[in-house]
Amino acid sequence: MLGLLLITHNTLGESLIQCACHVLNRRPDQLMQLGVAAGDDPKDLLPLANQLLALVDKGEGALILTDIYGASPSNLAAKLLQPGRIEGLAGVNLPMLLRAINYRDKGMETLLARATGGGRDGVLNMLKH
Repeated sequence: MLGLLLITHNTLGESLIQCACHVLNRRPDQLMQLGVAAGDDPKDLLPLANQLLALVDKGEGALILTDIYGASPSNLAAKLLQPGRIEGLAGVNLPMLLRAINYRDKGMETLLARATGGGRDGVLNMLKH
């Protein structure tokens, strides 16, 4: 099973994980988060990010989910990426996280497609549905 690491601003990652636990009625394995506060230097957080990544990756790889592409959390996540083994997606939301949790036993390619689709398809105009 592929691991999941959320690297987000402040407590967003932990909040998303708590919401996912509520929906699933359990805390999924191999799922951790790292919050980046306003005063944090991402270079200083790199060793901790590597440690957390090692905890969620049991040898099959991991997906890193981050919030805003180009911001400090995603820049930190980018330093951890290894194509095909440690991949990253920006724009994390709850539908994306739930898809990632549910498809991480299907391989990286499927996980990337399903998580991206969940994030995109979870955004819709409620008046038109």
